[in-house]
Amino acid sequence: MKNKALTTLLMASSILGSAGLAVAQDKTITIESWRNDDLAIWQEKLIPAFEAKNPGIKVVFAPSAPTEYNAALNAKLDAGSAGDLITCRPFDASLELYNKGHLANLADLPGMENFSDVAKSAWTTDDGSADFCVPMASVIHGFIYNADAFQQLGIAVPATEAEFFAALDKIKADGTYIPLAMGTKDLWEAATMGYQNIGPNYWKGEEGRLALIKGEQKLTDPAWVEPFATLAKWKDYLGDGFEAQSYPDSQNLFTLGRAAIYPAGSWEISVFNTQAQFKMGAFPPPVKNAGDECYISDHNDIAIGLNPKSPNADAAKTFLSWVASPEFATIYANALPGFFSLSSTPVKMEDPLAQEFVSWRDKCKSTIRSTYQILSRSTPNLENETWVKSANVINGTETPEAAAKVLQDGLDSWYKPAK
Repeated sequence: MKNKALTTLLMASSILGSAGLAVAQDKTITIESWRNDDLAIWQEKLIPAFEAKNPGIKVVFAPSAPTEYNAALNAKLDAGSAGDLITCRPFDASLELYNKGHLANLADLPGMENFSDVAKSAWTTDDGSADFCVPMASVIHGFIYNADAFQQLGIAVPATEAEFFAALDKIKADGTYIPLAMGTKDLWEAATMGYQNIGPNYWKGEEGRLALIKGEQKLTDPAWVEPFATLAKWKDYLGDGFEAQSYPDSQNLFTLGRAAIYPAGSWEISVFNTQAQFKMGAFPPPVKNAGDECYISDHNDIAIGLNPKSPNADAAKTFLSWVASPEFATIYANALPGFFSLSSTPVKMEDPLAQEFVSWRDKCKSTIRSTYQILSRSTPNLENETWVKSANVINGTETPEAAAKVLQDGLDSWYKPAK
């Protein structure tokens, strides 16, 4: 009887010991991010999918407010209190973190083979020797339109610039809708949804962007001035008081059904789906002439990297390899329509508007915003200056040629292309 009791006690102790060991082995990894809007998606979809396949690893998504993220993250990194995983903005902000030793080299991480060099370009060192974040998503530029308005006015979706301006003329003549919902008050809107949206068709995407970095092209060349000239023609279609119109004003004009066309970033899709009471469609930036090759701004937007000081590096790397998987790509891209996977494995989008945007990858060549890599590292900052000049050109206070010259002179003052 004693032996039986002893055996039972030993078994119980063994079970309890094993349970204690399992608890001790559980690791919690924390993600730093600026995407506080995505909290529910992480908590309800992404984290449960990962934890179901990786028992023993718990994940906490701990975002900051977008405008506070950079300062808050840097303070935590300096204090040694940052999370295990760091959500990465594209290009120089994250490169600076890597150069300071705040992001680990992930070039050998299992799963990184799922991304092309272009997909990784926003989180790769200039010499290509290190990849310091796992790409998560890009955003695509184009135009979202009120399909009901187009049908009502008998307008076909434009493919060329002539068709685009003919459509704007028809909308303006009818008077029911403002042709284009865009303002210049916030400056960045004019550049991001204007110049960087239509520009790639002029400078031929990556061909022109890389030539600019190498010093083989200048911003005063026709390929860089002409999109400003086209942008200047938008002025007549923006509606009264567009100079004082903010970005949220533009969004509201469109979703309330008062404007027919919205120069867009695909990140608008989720918001517009909940607000617009009409059918929407989308089209890529019109080409100059029928049959021309088309280019789209398919801009690397968000990635995630490893804090080298993480006490849970192995668990964090397991998570990062999952982020690099087709499973993550499918869940993330469909949970956030308008944020498109950068994985080489195609993702079928459930949202029809998002699927329309991503389908352009099969028809057009992808590029990224021309000002983001290398060319905005000093003062004057080319990205910020392009905001100002795009707004000035649309407002009619500066000519395309003058705007381009100021931008090139500013770049020349500090940037010397590597030979």
